[in-house]
Amino acid sequence: MSRERTPMPTWDPTTYLAYADERSRPFLDLLARVDGEPATIADLGCGPGHLMAALRARWPHASIVGVDASPEMIARARAEHAADGVTYVCADLTSWEPAAPVDLLVSNATLQWVPGHLDLLPRLAGTLTEAGTLAFSVPGNFDEPSHVLLRDLAGRAPYAAHTAAVVHPSSHDAATYLATLTATGLRVDAWETTYLHVLDGEDPVLRWILGTGARPVVQALPEDLREQFVTEYGVLLREAYPVRPHGTVLPFRRVFVVARRA
Repeated sequence: MSRERTPMPTWDPTTYLAYADERSRPFLDLLARVDGEPATIADLGCGPGHLMAALRARWPHASIVGVDASPEMIARARAEHAADGVTYVCADLTSWEPAAPVDLLVSNATLQWVPGHLDLLPRLAGTLTEAGTLAFSVPGNFDEPSHVLLRDLAGRAPYAAHTAAVVHPSSHDAATYLATLTATGLRVDAWETTYLHVLDGEDPVLRWILGTGARPVVQALPEDLREQFVTEYGVLLREAYPVRPHGTVLPFRRVFVVARRA
């Protein structure tokens, strides 16, 4: 018997931005490896637009479009970052097409939410100009306790009846992305980095993941089970990520790719 897919979660820009500095660092590290002077840029999965200033500062004369499937994120971006001179579009990456070939397609922590995104990469590469670049980063931490515990708890009663159809994020290693994009004729630079985020405050890992990876699970639950789930999950995370004298350490592996046509 087939199950209906759960609706797309409603993203909360405020919750997501609670750790804006830590979430922004991989994007800045990615941009540091992008060469050239692109005249047209598309940020795929732009979120609330908080990283557009970095793109505008790096390439002040480029025409930039931000694309995101979340109406809430796009609304926040338009309201708070319109001065950056960016056009924002609410669209699904699986069907979005640029009006014309793009010099730079950049994406930070988005493709992991697209099921089968490895098959999407050749199509995205096909939208580049003759000297265009596809640059992206994705989390590579889905085998870490934060996600293993999340999937395990969501699979138990009474939660499993509501979360069975939730799509969990996933990604591949750098070598897999390199092989996929090299096969399209691109020159590929791929690497991995593990950040050690030192977080402060009460239940910082819980607060971090409630803004991202755990949100679809929590939203799939009826209201009378959400608080119970978050409480149980918080206990598990405190055991897995104990408070140290210098704070709570969250190891976070990221995978990076910069693929160029020329």
